[in-house]
Amino acid sequence: MITIDERVKALNDEVIAIRRQLHRIPEPGLKEYETTNYIYEYLRKLNINADIAPMGTGVTAYFESKPGSDTIAFRADIDALSVEEQTGAEYCSQNKGYMHACGHDGHTAILLGFAKLIKQIENELKNNVLLIFQPAEEGPGGAENIVKAGILEKYNVRNIFGLHILPDVLEGKIGCRPGAMMAQTGEFDVLVKGKSSHGAMPHKGCDALVAASDIVLALNTIVSRYVDPLEPAVVTVGRMVCGERRNIIAGEALLEGTMRAFNDTTYNILRSRVVKMINCISDAYDCEVVYEIRDMYPAVNNDNRLYEKLMESLDSEDFVYLNPLTIAEDFSYYQERIPGLFLMLGSRNHSKGYEYPLHSNKFNFNEEILILGIQMFYNLLIRCR
Repeated sequence: MITIDERVKALNDEVIAIRRQLHRIPEPGLKEYETTNYIYEYLRKLNINADIAPMGTGVTAYFESKPGSDTIAFRADIDALSVEEQTGAEYCSQNKGYMHACGHDGHTAILLGFAKLIKQIENELKNNVLLIFQPAEEGPGGAENIVKAGILEKYNVRNIFGLHILPDVLEGKIGCRPGAMMAQTGEFDVLVKGKSSHGAMPHKGCDALVAASDIVLALNTIVSRYVDPLEPAVVTVGRMVCGERRNIIAGEALLEGTMRAFNDTTYNILRSRVVKMINCISDAYDCEVVYEIRDMYPAVNNDNRLYEKLMESLDSEDFVYLNPLTIAEDFSYYQERIPGLFLMLGSRNHSKGYEYPLHSNKFNFNEEILILGIQMFYNLLIRCR
């Protein structure tokens, strides 16, 4: 069992209350106005130096121990999802159609509790500390905006830490791994344009539905035939829209999909094969094709030295060594600039019903884990002096 400092334990009730208030006011990316105001006012009441992030939502909080010295950053994401909540919690969402279904309310509550702890121990700090309450992790990627705004350079940030509540890991455990932990991701939209005709005379048309179906089947061979079998990768077509009625040859078909990989080489193989297959197959069916590929978040790649710092603060029974996860996280944009470590805070508790996956409309967790998140940030802070 991870030892919790008495000063951290004292924050338990307040952090739970913070989490519940945040849970009531979920907001989508770059529109987290009420959430931003709540965070800002909470920090200002503690006399913490806080600023609204350059995007208009999100907050940064800065603790200066020694001017010009290195800064250690800690990040929480603050946005929610367009999900209608079905948890039945007494503190459920009051913003219809939105829900904190990915635990960002918990992440934010942890970082606010950590802010209060740092304020209490400010005279003990050996490094400057920056807290980043980041908007738009779910999209379009608020971390990239923070980086491009020069926040890391402004505060001389040398290392950064983040965490995510994860129901795949047992409650009370910490999950992590060095190196690539979460996938690089991209999205693709493919519009196949054929020619409609009567279903009884298919030879007079160009069937976009059949062409699109062949594209789907071909895309499903990319990983099995073009990627090293020891290299994790995913190509998924999750949506197909086509056809008007049963006796009409489809004139258009739309495909929407995603790609996941853990390094640039593999990702570029996926990308190039997607392009080649959709062009070749549509041409074979005498169809036109219009496509868009959006390169999204890079891979989350944990720094080996910071990983060792994490391991120094944990006993083996409290730790889960994770396999690479094909989900994505924009924390990776920070790691492209500076060493960073992203860890998972386990929340799976079968006896209490906390086992629904991230993004489920029934996702919830035992709020007693919040102080564990604060403790992990504190452990990393004191070991990175």
